Amino acid sequence: MSTGPVCTGSAAPDMGDIGTYYGLLRRVHEVLKPQRYLEIGVHRGHSLALVRPETHAVGVDPEPMVEDPPDNAVIVPATSDDFFANPDLFGLLGGPVDLVFVDGLHLYEQALRDVANVERQSNPHGFILIHDCLPIDAETSTREQNSMIWSGDVWKVVVALRRHRPDLTVTTVDVEPTGLAIVSGLDPDNTVLFDRYTEIVDELHDLTFEDLRTAGRSTMLNVISDDWETVKPLLTFNRDSSD
Repeated sequence: MSTGPVCTGSAAPDMGDIGTYYGLLRRVHEVLKPQRYLEIGVHRGHSLALVRPETHAVGVDPEPMVEDPPDNAVIVPATSDDFFANPDLFGLLGGPVDLVFVDGLHLYEQALRDVANVERQSNPHGFILIHDCLPIDAETSTREQNSMIWSGDVWKVVVALRRHRPDLTVTTVDVEPTGLAIVSGLDPDNTVLFDRYTEIVDELHDLTFEDLRTAGRSTMLNVISDDWETVKPLLTFNRDSSD
């Protein structure tokens, strides 16, 4: 079950530079102007604060620590599994989701389940953003937190999606501290991640940071730089032509 993220401490983040995941997330909100936004793992609410006034936002976290949430955001104190299992809770969004930020428990099997669950409820022209997909080193990508910056093994979700869902477009942007993956081409009717969930989890279980380092992060995770002119087309090509 998903818990709030533990990544970079409690210092106020820099929201302006696209070189950080906060900066990129802010820019994504500006470009997409989502009607409905879902955030899994709100923690202290820094990323939730980036929602635009016209966006209806729902944040999910079993132990939220948000002191001053946006007026247009509803925070649900629950695990993501419980949230998706309860139609009344998911109904708080009011319809298909346009933008999702997955930043919950830093374990690949949970993040994969979150992606599978949210795609089923997404706008086909929407986007899923996954935090912590570009690990720094072996120490910060362990399955137990041993350092202040901790990405866990969420990067395996990108590997899983690229292997088992080639219909999706999955790109990892090299933003500090631990990357942000952009997923588009969503298909709410696709059941591959549900049908093969156990198989996929087992397949990736023994994959290590050393395997990632040997194969090359760019190759396995489809990494691009934090250059806005490179990133922006990923947010526009799949949008409805009427937008």
